[in-house]
Amino acid sequence: MASIALRDAEVIDEGRRFRADMLIRDGRIERVGDLAGAKAERELDLKGKLVVPGLIDDQVHFREPGLTHKAEIATESRAALAGGVTSYMEMPNTNPPATTLEELEKKYARAAACSPANYSFFLGGTNTNAETLKAMDPRKVCGVKVFMGSSTGEMLVDRTEALESIFRHSPALIATHCEDTPMIKRAEAEARARWGGDVPAAEHARIRSAEACYASSSLAVSLARKYDARLHVLHITTAKELSLFTAEPLGAKKRITSEACVHHLWYAEEDYARLGHRIKCNPSIKTRADRDAVRAAVASGVIDVLATDHAPHTREEKAQAYFKAPSGLPLIQHPLLMLIDMAAQGAFSLETAIARACHAPARLFGVQGRGFIREGHWADLVVVDPGKPTKVSADNLLYKCGWSPLEGHVFSASIERTFVNGVCVYEDGKVRPDAPVGMRLNFDGNAR
Repeated sequence: MASIALRDAEVIDEGRRFRADMLIRDGRIERVGDLAGAKAERELDLKGKLVVPGLIDDQVHFREPGLTHKAEIATESRAALAGGVTSYMEMPNTNPPATTLEELEKKYARAAACSPANYSFFLGGTNTNAETLKAMDPRKVCGVKVFMGSSTGEMLVDRTEALESIFRHSPALIATHCEDTPMIKRAEAEARARWGGDVPAAEHARIRSAEACYASSSLAVSLARKYDARLHVLHITTAKELSLFTAEPLGAKKRITSEACVHHLWYAEEDYARLGHRIKCNPSIKTRADRDAVRAAVASGVIDVLATDHAPHTREEKAQAYFKAPSGLPLIQHPLLMLIDMAAQGAFSLETAIARACHAPARLFGVQGRGFIREGHWADLVVVDPGKPTKVSADNLLYKCGWSPLEGHVFSASIERTFVNGVCVYEDGKVRPDAPVGMRLNFDGNAR
């Protein structure tokens, strides 16, 4: 593994911007500061460039096993590198679902064979697998995912006794998808009665309403308080839900946390007219007022973590009528560029965005040795050229599905290089074909 010196970079880390050199050796950051006299096998002059920690995306859907016509671990993890994401945590709603330790380990084995980004996988909670959850090792698994809505079959946890058992006994952080299914079913029936199968895309914001989100999120928070569980509520989309959370810093005392996703910060309800079901997702993109409230919560610290909820489907699937078009959109190739542009718009500072997308997931999940630019940490780093725009087009997308709702958009900056475990795996717009596989994330085991 070659030693690398990064010279004269503008570093953004832990709320600061500062100029520094960095020395990478044996996969780790050996020194940050003045490297006068230091020698390395490769030297990179980064004057005028930004260096930030690699993003840790705590919510992705890579569709493997069982749904590989949409995506695969190999393809989507390569797209992640192009987006500045060096570590990801993948969700259990595959086919078969990762609701047993055996199925979970199969996913780890697959990633160990083909993922150039670092990885972890959630164990899925069900109405009947409480004993399995008790047996998991919180040092090797990022957490337990509970669908309190927006799922079917065994992945929907809708029995009170099952929810209480999970919140009482889970040895790891509980990450929840919160929408009230009965409220959504009633709204769907009303929409079908009015429009038949041709429901306008914009109605998704009303079918999967702010009230449905709040009803479920407030239930999750009440259970977490009752059992002193570590709760992380995923993809907050409404101003109303923000009242459930506080702006205190992450730490052992903050037991209830929240996440926002880049598309809910980027789009608003009026974008359905232009993009239709391409931005249909669960929970739904809602009003501009909701979007702006969530942006402000990112700035204030009420929202702790930023992620993508990358969830690809094929163009053909998304082109169907409302009740057949699946929810979810591909996003993992552009989250850092989206955050840079939102910071330029004044939504929040770039320092804050880096804190929420890099430092916060590392702290929240207890990720060992990542998420910061610190001596001794793994060298998961992203080099950004702030003066080179990036235009999104179908021919530069790395997703297996081959499309993005961002096609045609021009970002103000570009990802120049991505390092994973000290190796430059993305450079000059390409992922190295011989990029080594990433590492399984390890955790401090104190999430409970």
